[in-house]
Amino acid sequence: MHAIRVSGLTKTFGSRRALNDVSITVAPGEMVALIGASGSGKSTLLRHLSGFVGCDRGEVLIHGECVQSHGRIDRKVRTVRSNVGFIFQQFNLVGRLTLLTNVLTGQLHRIPNHRSLLKLFTRREREIGLQALAEVDMDSYAFQRASTLSGGQQQRAAIARALVQGAKVILADEPIASLDPESSRKVMEILARVNREHGCAVLVSLHQVDVALRYCPRVIAMRNGSVVYDGPAAQLSPEFLKELYCCDPEAACASPLPVSDPQPLALPLAA
Repeated sequence: MHAIRVSGLTKTFGSRRALNDVSITVAPGEMVALIGASGSGKSTLLRHLSGFVGCDRGEVLIHGECVQSHGRIDRKVRTVRSNVGFIFQQFNLVGRLTLLTNVLTGQLHRIPNHRSLLKLFTRREREIGLQALAEVDMDSYAFQRASTLSGGQQQRAAIARALVQGAKVILADEPIASLDPESSRKVMEILARVNREHGCAVLVSLHQVDVALRYCPRVIAMRNGSVVYDGPAAQLSPEFLKELYCCDPEAACASPLPVSDPQPLALPLAA
């Protein structure tokens, strides 16, 4: 069973087609980079995978459970979404709450409503939260207000929240876009470790192609709402990447890239 299965996903905003018959699969335990110029459809695709946005047509399944199909979000989407951790670019932490409380919100789908409203957590639940913070090297900050922490620290806490949630699939939308290089490295190493040690499928949208090549064995490239490459990161050629980002001069591929095969490749386009 695939961790993620997308079939014929199409979405139009006004006169613009944001997703054009997108079909992809991601296996359990895979770490896959989603690359492409700004406006290529990466973020839109991730939001459809989590059921935040409804499609015009197509189907999205997470571990065999329907998120949406034929233009309708499934009525059981909240149950399916409980297995999906979403890492946002802007962290989505509540600044006035402690880091531990923010992380513990990943368990809200499992605890009674009266406790979730009052943010009352058991000792065992707190232990799970502290353990998750320790996995991302943030346990020493557990009782600090989230607003006092750096962006990189907050993003690591967002990953810990996904661990507490027990996510089987992690979707990360430009998680290092606003971080400095060292914080970016730490966040990507933690995502890779979570993928490796917890067996989570990770689909991460990245604007930095060199980072995608370093951490993700497989790459899905998008252009104008369509998948134009889906395969090994090692087979991406500088020529293809230059063409992919031809309208985006700030893309990371403007500098030389470490690719294992220096020969230009005829890369397959998605149907």
